[in-house]
Parts: sequence; structure tokens; C-alpha cells
Amino acid sequence: MTLPNAVPDRRVDLDWLRIAAFGLLIFYHVGMFYVTWDWHVKSSHASTAIEPLMRASNPWRLTLLFVISGCATRFMMDKMNAGRFLGSRSVRLVLPILLGVFVIVPPQTYFQVVEQLGFSGSFGEFYGKYATASGDWAPGGETLITPTYNHLWFVVYLFVYTLLIVPVGPLLKRIPAKLAAPLASGPMVVILPWLFLTVLLLTLRPLFPETHALIDDWYNHAVCFSAFLLGYAIAKHERFFESCQRMRWTMLGFGAGAWIALETLRSTGSGFDDLTRQIVGGGLRELQAWATILALFGFARKHLRRDGPARRYLTDAIFPFYIIHQTAIVIAGYYLNKTGMPLAIEAPLLISITLASCWLGYEIVKRVGLLRPLFGLKLGANRTSPAKQPQTQAASA
Repeated sequence: MTLPNAVPDRRVDLDWLRIAAFGLLIFYHVGMFYVTWDWHVKSSHASTAIEPLMRASNPWRLTLLFVISGCATRFMMDKMNAGRFLGSRSVRLVLPILLGVFVIVPPQTYFQVVEQLGFSGSFGEFYGKYATASGDWAPGGETLITPTYNHLWFVVYLFVYTLLIVPVGPLLKRIPAKLAAPLASGPMVVILPWLFLTVLLLTLRPLFPETHALIDDWYNHAVCFSAFLLGYAIAKHERFFESCQRMRWTMLGFGAGAWIALETLRSTGSGFDDLTRQIVGGGLRELQAWATILALFGFARKHLRRDGPARRYLTDAIFPFYIIHQTAIVIAGYYLNKTGMPLAIEAPLLISITLASCWLGYEIVKRVGLLRPLFGLKLGANRTSPAKQPQTQAASA
């Protein structure tokens, strides 16, 4: 599938969007410590106060990341054969998954069973049960599956989709341009994905609620893999991104308006019957999601196309930040909550400790050759100066 106006070898705007999306995810998980929704550990200050803001990003954060990952995959696959591509991606994704399951994630589960179940054993005693799946921990009556990957489910799913794209990707390239062109710009680029997402939400999600457990997460796969395929398909279609730029303010208005309408519907409890509320609510949620994604692509293309040292540093750093951040939040949050300090001090301090932990972890990891691949970085320290680093692909994950 080839459309005119091919983009350059590197989409700096997509790099910035990837950085921003992962950065938002870090702050979102800090927020999970302070809302009433179930999470590993909770602050004594938890309330519903910021839940509307959390819901403002809920529908689109991960979908956006999978679209960007699909774009990155297209750039990579166009530059190497299938064997080299699979080898490269397997190293960059599988090693961080293994590190996460057996090193990064266990403290999250440990503090969860300490806080929610009153577990009094040492971390060593816990780890033996964690690693052998013999803990039989069931906070809230739901058994914890161990070993587990928790927040790294995104990486697990991305690896599976990477395996699937090898046979599927070449087929997408063969779709005639005359069939694909109408879908790359104009009203259809808004309407069709919105309808598709809404139908999935109303039909598949009630049957298969999100679990992040891979084997039974069919609604989530339908959304995330479709987003990944879309990213692969539109990566080099400048017409799509031009269309997003033209529509950016309109789409921002649609996304914000849908969120406001959805929050109003949730808070007022209109007189709709259940089915009508489901249809209206589902349509608003997916309009919020897709319109926001289009707006972000548009604003990024307009304003985030300049490169520089900050982009290069953060492009390399953001994946290790993502790997480290949730464990830092859980550990710091657990101990900060024990102090009884006011929310106005606790929350900024938690954010500061989390970001400092991520930054310090990355600065250590990038200097130790053997640690680099465990955190998704290339093996061996890069001795090329930042200004001379080749710009050969889109965002790397």
C-alpha cells in the first residue's frame, strides 16, 4: 500500500508523542495511588477528586502507544529482513520482560500483600513463594497470579504483536493505494475507527473484560492489535498526518466535548434506559479516544518536528523510565503513607522520588553494558556523540 508524500526516515514528532505518552503513564500511575480504584497500595488520602482527570486519558493512552509502536515497526521492517527484525525485537522486548517478572515487579506484589493481607514475612520468604507460584494470596478474594508482569503487560503484548506482524505486514503493503487513500484523510479517517472502536466496546468488552492476562483478553487484543496494525499501515502516509494537522483543533474539541458529556452523564444519571446509556456512553468514550489521538498526531506534526539533545536523551531514557516507575511509586508510596504527612507534601514528594528513581536508574543502566539490554537499550554504550547519532527509524517501542 503506497500513498504519495512519503515521510522521512525518522518521525521526530512520533518520538515526542511516545515520550509524552509514557510520561503521562507515569503520572497516571502516581494518580492510582490516590483514587478509590483498586491498586497495589493506596494512600490514606485516596478519594474520587482526581478520578475525572484520570478518565480523561483512560480511553486513549495505551491505544496511542500501540499506534506509535506500529509506526516504529513499519520503519524497522522496511530496513531489515524478517529474521534480523525478529532477532532485534526479541532481544529488546523479551529481556526486559524477564527482568520485570523476576526483579522489577516482585516488590509491587510484596507491598500489596503486606498492605492488603497483612503478610509479615521477609521479602526473601515472599520471593520464594512468588517465584514458585505458591503464595496463594487473594486480596479482595481474587487470587494473585505469580510470577507476573503487572504494568509491563504492554511490552508482553507488543512482543506478541511483533511476531504476528511479520506475516501480516507484507499483506498490508499490497493493499492498492486507490482503496487506502480515502481512508487516510477526510471524514472516513474519523468515522470508521470511531465506529469500529464503539462496536468493539459494546459487543466484545462485556464478554471479555480487560484482564491483561494475554490468553483471555480478547477485547483488549482487538483494540490494541488493531491500533498496532493501523500504525504500521499509516506510518509512511504523510497524507494521514497532514489530515490530522488540519483537523487538530476540531478533533481536540470533539475529544474534550465527549469527555465533558461523558462525565456529565456519569454524574447526573440521565433518564436513559440501560441500553441507551450503554450505547451513548460507549459512543462518547470512543469519540473521546479517537478524536484525542487524531488531535495529538496533528499537534505533534505542527509543533514537535524539531530535533535536539532533549529528544535524543528522552527517546533513549523513556523505556527504562517506564520499566522502573511503577515499582518506585509502590515502594515510595507505601512508606510515605506511613508518615502521615499532608497530601500537599506527600504527593509532590512521591512524584519527585519516582522521577528521581527513574532518572538515576537510567543513568546507571546506560553506563553498564550488560544491564543495557535488560532495560531495552542497545548492547554496549553508544560512543557516538548525540549530534551524530543516525536518525534512521521512528520511536523504538
